[in-house]
Amino acid sequence: MPRSKAGTLCAWLGCPGLLGCFLLGFLAGWFTKPIEKSPNSSDVHQNMRKKLVAEMKVENIKQFLRSFTKLPHLAGTEQNLLLAKQIQGQWKEFGLDSAELVHYDVLLSYPNEKQPNYISVIDDQGNEIFNTSLFEPPPHGYENVSDILPPYNAFSAQGEPEADLVYVNYGRTEDFFKLEREMGINCTGKIVIVRYGKIFRGNKVKNAILAGAQGIILYSDPADYCAPGVEAYPNGWNLPGGGAQRGNVLNLNGAGDPLTPGYPAKEYTFRYKVNEGVGIPKIPVHPIGYHDAEVLLRAMGGSAAPDSSWKGSLNVPYNIGPGFAGNSSTRKVRMHVHTNNKITRIYNVIGTLRGAVEPDRYIILGGHRDAWVFGGIDPTTGAAVLQEIVRSFGKMKMEGWRPKRTIIFASWDAEEFGLLGSTEWAEENARVLQERAVAYINSDSSIEGNYTLRVDCTPLLYKLVYNLTKEILSPDEGYESKSLYESWLEKDPASENNSCPRINKLGSGSDFEAYFQRLGIASGRVRYTKNRKADKYSNYPAYHTVYETFELVEKFYDPTFKKHLTIAQLRGKLVYELADSQVIPFDCRDYGEALKEYSNRIYKLAKKHEEQLKLYKVSFDPLFSAVVNFSKAADEFHRRLEQVDKKDPVTVRIMNDQLMYIERAFIDPLGLPGRKFYRHVIFAPSSHNKYAGESFPGIYDALFDIEGKADQSEAWEEVKRQISIAAFTVQAAAGTLKEVA
Repeated sequence: MPRSKAGTLCAWLGCPGLLGCFLLGFLAGWFTKPIEKSPNSSDVHQNMRKKLVAEMKVENIKQFLRSFTKLPHLAGTEQNLLLAKQIQGQWKEFGLDSAELVHYDVLLSYPNEKQPNYISVIDDQGNEIFNTSLFEPPPHGYENVSDILPPYNAFSAQGEPEADLVYVNYGRTEDFFKLEREMGINCTGKIVIVRYGKIFRGNKVKNAILAGAQGIILYSDPADYCAPGVEAYPNGWNLPGGGAQRGNVLNLNGAGDPLTPGYPAKEYTFRYKVNEGVGIPKIPVHPIGYHDAEVLLRAMGGSAAPDSSWKGSLNVPYNIGPGFAGNSSTRKVRMHVHTNNKITRIYNVIGTLRGAVEPDRYIILGGHRDAWVFGGIDPTTGAAVLQEIVRSFGKMKMEGWRPKRTIIFASWDAEEFGLLGSTEWAEENARVLQERAVAYINSDSSIEGNYTLRVDCTPLLYKLVYNLTKEILSPDEGYESKSLYESWLEKDPASENNSCPRINKLGSGSDFEAYFQRLGIASGRVRYTKNRKADKYSNYPAYHTVYETFELVEKFYDPTFKKHLTIAQLRGKLVYELADSQVIPFDCRDYGEALKEYSNRIYKLAKKHEEQLKLYKVSFDPLFSAVVNFSKAADEFHRRLEQVDKKDPVTVRIMNDQLMYIERAFIDPLGLPGRKFYRHVIFAPSSHNKYAGESFPGIYDALFDIEGKADQSEAWEEVKRQISIAAFTVQAAAGTLKEVA
């Protein structure tokens, strides 16, 4: 009869010698077996980043661009809502944890379908003897597309002013100063005509209002919107003579929806009356093409242009006026503007990929979806790249990976109407974002040219951007074996230090504004651009016209789509590093260097008034001292960071929080004078050009045209106040980097 298992076990247990031998052999075998080396976290991090980038495909970006640009999708229209739902559905398919539509009811602005906008020349009997075009001739293949709105300037006042015309070059502050102060030409009661370029169109309108103008006509001069030796679209990428640039003409200064400044435009929100809205101009504004502009400018009389910088490329004398010359001297210009402002629902798409370790720390990648017409470049070269980045992150998540921190993806609506979708969401979520947001990366247009990389970002991101561009191959012709960093450095070195590529200050003009300038969240944007030194035309010629099509990109700007892929890789890597690095990859020492440079620059500007500095006892010493203290604190902080025990999650979290909050430390809750939603003391959009960034903006604005101020003592007191605010803020920021008690 066979022995039972229990009996066998008892026999074993009854033989201590045999049992001892068995255990000894078992343990020896266990400890001498070959150990499989598990990959360390650094290897895993690098491998996953390579996988993310390898997943991104040129063909996908191209297909997304083609799909998203087939029809016009202006904010507030049915087509833009359909596109939002398409993007939301795809994000869910890609594997995001959530993808939601978030709506707001904001003030938008559209032409009157029954009363078109145009400009006319009238004779002394009031007869219209010349009228500008009512629409742009559509490009080949788009003749039967409906819902293309004619060129207009959103939020223009309604009206039919009639007056003499005055030409004011680019409509900059210095252009109006030239007319008023040097040439004795008064714009009060006149209609002014200015060319697009150099500064934000809303600043041109504000300057015209301050000069007393009754209305303003904006036009695109070939000198600014046609590259030499290039044909007009569709045979080349230059602006055709019938093309006119659309765009809003608000002066919001960061307010968001004009009727709900500071608060999200939800159903329950108090709204100002439409005529009380923030930044809405009180005079009519209308854009025209250069064929129509040529007719108006050819007839101009009055003073000659003061110098060659006032002359464009049209075959006209560029006389200033006021009014027409010779036989046309009794003729006037009449504007017909009937644009309507109305509260309209807009939709953001918000997607989330939850972090595995620190789900309460957010990295935001956002770009707008709405376009003036097809949006072939602006914004859809950015939206297509955003879509491919989301797809790549989603695929990794479906295969079991998660980032350490949460990634929020955003497709913003109504950017073209004043950054409305992104600002309303920032306002609604401000408390949470101030506590949890690590960084915001913008994904507007991926190209505005095809010459080299352009980067605008906080100094905290300089090192990360430089390091990542060294890992990406350059897509530029002739640089096939070189890195993106090398081609960028060779083509656009920094002016103050030509051993590094240029990085620009953040101004405004895109959806990072509320996150950086109001909330103090570290931000950056990257795209391909033109040759800054050689290409004198403004932006890209077909900007905000019906000619911004898929074909414009495919035929002329990036036929291989390699530059799009490069931007996808860089934006994707930035998000990945910020979301998955154990230590947030910010470097405060670069901020210290930047502050040193900015403080020296603003002091140099002030030194032009050396006598007044002495007379009014103005000293920059407190600011210089605070900057030195910040640099010391930054050096000491990074010394501690290098020695931190990476296995101690609490210590790492403390130092990460210090890194996350350093940008927040430069925020003044009271905001800048007259611009309360611009709260960053170190950076703000220029008061004279919203697109450009200005450093120490409070001091800069106090110094601007100070010799023209009536009360000199009061003007210099304001300079001293702004120096004091800047010194305190920099010193306070240094304090946040000290070792936690």
